[in-house]
Amino acid sequence: MQIPINLPQPVILWTDALLFVLIITVITFTILAKQHPHLATPWRYVFRNRLGMGTAIFLSLYLLIALMDSIHFRPQLPKTDANIANNYSTEVLSLLDIIITPLRIQHEKTYSAPLSAYLYTKETIKTENGVAQRIYPRLIYGGAHLTNPEKELIPDILIKASYGLLSGFVLWLSISIVILYWLAIKHSLSLSQQVRQVLTDTTILPWRTIILITGFLILIIGITTTLAGYYHIFGTDKVGEDVLYQTIKSIRTGLIIGTLTTLIMLPAAIIFGLMAGYFRGIIDDIIQYLYTTLSSIPGVLLIAASILMLQVYMNQHADNFTSLVERADLRLVFLCLILGVTSWTGLCRLLRGETLKLRELDYIQASLALGSSHFAVLYQHVLPNVLHLVLIRVALDFSDLVLAEAVLSYVNIGVDPTTNSWGNMINGARLELAREPVVWWSLAASFSFMFILVLAANLFADVVRDAFDPRLR
Repeated sequence: MQIPINLPQPVILWTDALLFVLIITVITFTILAKQHPHLATPWRYVFRNRLGMGTAIFLSLYLLIALMDSIHFRPQLPKTDANIANNYSTEVLSLLDIIITPLRIQHEKTYSAPLSAYLYTKETIKTENGVAQRIYPRLIYGGAHLTNPEKELIPDILIKASYGLLSGFVLWLSISIVILYWLAIKHSLSLSQQVRQVLTDTTILPWRTIILITGFLILIIGITTTLAGYYHIFGTDKVGEDVLYQTIKSIRTGLIIGTLTTLIMLPAAIIFGLMAGYFRGIIDDIIQYLYTTLSSIPGVLLIAASILMLQVYMNQHADNFTSLVERADLRLVFLCLILGVTSWTGLCRLLRGETLKLRELDYIQASLALGSSHFAVLYQHVLPNVLHLVLIRVALDFSDLVLAEAVLSYVNIGVDPTTNSWGNMINGARLELAREPVVWWSLAASFSFMFILVLAANLFADVVRDAFDPRLR
């Protein structure tokens, strides 16, 4: 007897492909960097630095969530007739949607506060005696297991949080023992000697920092997963959707806007900036004219015009898009392209000025006198000495782009309204803050996740800058 297997239909969005191409590029660069000491040495400094490794763990968690949310597919519908071909749902889901299914499907009627068992607004409900009363109705899912929330809510939250904390602690302890045992075997030490080295932070890599930060994240995840099965941890929005679900789904949008836009503008900024400063003359004049012209165009107006043109195109070619997700994804890609085109001028101007100074130094002139080609001089001498400036500007641009998405969504020229993003959450929160009582949790949740991402990226970039700056080494 054959058991039918419902296989999903893969869906590859533009942003999915670009994100995985980026990951493959990073892996390829890592393999090549190991073969070149001048590239491997700075990265060893980064990952031996406590701050660098600590922030890398936070960034890795964000990246892992974004990758799981970039594996899209259409679920297969049950067959009603064996002779009929497979039918697939029109809904496009991701691997992350499957993992956090309870958060995705457990919708309430409207607003509810974090960890509450009641709606946030009163409703008129008739009692069994026919008397109309204005009360806060019970939630369908949040705290539904409680008989008397007034007395049971806080003790139940504490018990479940303690259970999640204990589960996370056991998992963290198990992982820590495995890591310590592996390190002891690798370095031919006893387990007690290896534990002593980790506790005194005398290992080559900052394993104490790695274990502590990993443990902190595991404990937070343990408490969150336990409570999320019974409550809405960050409450619900106007249509009753879980705010924690929206916030987690927004991570992918923030990373895509920050990384893809930065990578789009990097090649043009580096190539044009180095060429303008090194060759000078007519090449410098042309490049200056180009970035001065682009800088004079108001960025918001250019983005608004581009998004409106894209919207007209999608409306006229609606048959080319089989789902709302594909329409929203194309708008996200187009937004990254426009932001990349308008944001490379600042870095280009900075690299031009630095290259003008570097080309007059003695070692550059000596290299040219010995017969080195212009390309070799740019690659071997100029680029390494401006790379720290590139990294600083990339980190600042990444943070600015993540924050700019909120501003663009405020004026309705950001990502599609159907796309989960911190900008859309903040845009919706501006109306919620004006109501009475105030609905504050959507703003707080989106701001917290955005703040952690931007702070970790900036701190990690500082460590990378110190590692790649030849003058500091």
